[in-house]
Amino acid sequence: MTELVTFGETMLRLSPPDDERLETADQYTVRAAGAESNVAVAAQRLGLDAMWTSKLPDSPVGRRVTGELKHHGVSVDIAWDDADTARQGTYYLEQGSPPRGNEVIYDRRNASVTTATPEELPTETIENATGFHTSGITPALSETLESTTTDLLSLAQDAGTTTSLDLNYRSKLWTPAEARSVLTELFPAVDVLVVAERDANVVLDRDGDTEAVARDLADEYGFEVTVITRGSEGALALADGAVVEQPTFEATDDHPVGTGDSFVGGFLSQYLSGGSVSDGLAWGAATAALKRSIPGDIAVVSPDEIRSILSGDTEAISR
Repeated sequence: MTELVTFGETMLRLSPPDDERLETADQYTVRAAGAESNVAVAAQRLGLDAMWTSKLPDSPVGRRVTGELKHHGVSVDIAWDDADTARQGTYYLEQGSPPRGNEVIYDRRNASVTTATPEELPTETIENATGFHTSGITPALSETLESTTTDLLSLAQDAGTTTSLDLNYRSKLWTPAEARSVLTELFPAVDVLVVAERDANVVLDRDGDTEAVARDLADEYGFEVTVITRGSEGALALADGAVVEQPTFEATDDHPVGTGDSFVGGFLSQYLSGGSVSDGLAWGAATAALKRSIPGDIAVVSPDEIRSILSGDTEAISR
């Protein structure tokens, strides 16, 4: 049985080697990149039976996405778009060392996923899964996806599937006010909310210390678990009125893209398997730390690596 189904857009990421500039690069590395598929891969690699569902162009570039996800053991259920207008979203990442930062350029307008409807997707699998996950990126991509996300979350929750949402605010997609208006309408159908502290402040307009913000959100929307990530200060979760805190693990900052998705995948790998919130936070933090050392958007990790971090038993060379 599929334990976790995730739904959302996965793009192809094109990035020049090292710190090369986009405008001078003559070669690019191509990788699959999407918030929800990143979560699915992390959870799958850590022992959860995960599926990613979406809509892709019926073309070599669409199959490039599914091929990479299948490589990591993730099941895929795709609505294939064979229209002449079908297209695959991409993004370009230029990595820069200080004082130059990373630059992201999206080319995702009118991608096939923006027309996905519940009728095209595996709703029965979602209803029978242990968990269903999506992010705040998905309803920002089109009015159709706003409606589809709403319907899938409600369908899953009504069926007894644990629903989770990573708020994952993207300023290039919408304003804080627009995001707040749409996402708070989704919240009643969300059991587990994950939100960065900065997004709770900017998007949800919540001030105060982290615990107060978590309690305020849980009281208003009835979340089963409210997780607030705080960057270098770690994460805090509120569940059944009890607070659990988790510090970060020491890590490089070479490859930060996908860190938040890795945290969510690590958390869900334990929580949906019957583990405690504390276990979920620990695995999420360890997965996020490992991801920062791994190129691309995806956390190519193993349970043994996570256990080594949690036990403090790490070595520079494994012999």
